Amino acid sequence: MRVVFGGLIAATAAIFGITPPAMARSDTFKSYGDVFRYALPAAAVGLSLGKGDREGLKQFAIDGAVTMGLTMALKYAVNKRRPNGGKHSFPSGHTSAAFLGAGYIHQRYGWQLGFPASVLAAAVGVSRVDAKAHHWRDVIASTLIAETAAYTLISAHDRGVRIAPWSDGSRRSVGLAGRINF
Repeated sequence: MRVVFGGLIAATAAIFGITPPAMARSDTFKSYGDVFRYALPAAAVGLSLGKGDREGLKQFAIDGAVTMGLTMALKYAVNKRRPNGGKHSFPSGHTSAAFLGAGYIHQRYGWQLGFPASVLAAAVGVSRVDAKAHHWRDVIASTLIAETAAYTLISAHDRGVRIAPWSDGSRRSVGLAGRINF
């Protein structure tokens, strides 16, 4: 579900060229992305510490190593030019880090905390495109890397209601799958 929401936000912004009007091309919005790439993973760790969730911290460390390791490996293997002319555009490290935190929060603690974290992470991706540091494909790829790693590596802390994207492998059969444990 968080991939769907994050992807919908990023795709809508890409299609319509939308950036938050008050922050479009501003240093404030660029700074938001710079800060929240660290703030979301820090919030994830803080949440786990506050809950005394040692198992979650272990899972977060593994998730972080996979997400950021794959992101950095791709950056240097692909070496795409940034819109501003710099190197190593694909994928976005800022966006991967933000969705590392958001994906962990969603998978471990549920959609009630995960959805707002995913919206904040999507705004980091938008800020990177707005700052001309990345293309939309960089941001979308980073989102997919981080969310896939979280979906694969993180187990739920509470076993209540879970919602996740589903597909049988064809383009015609996709949707959401849910589970309720009693």
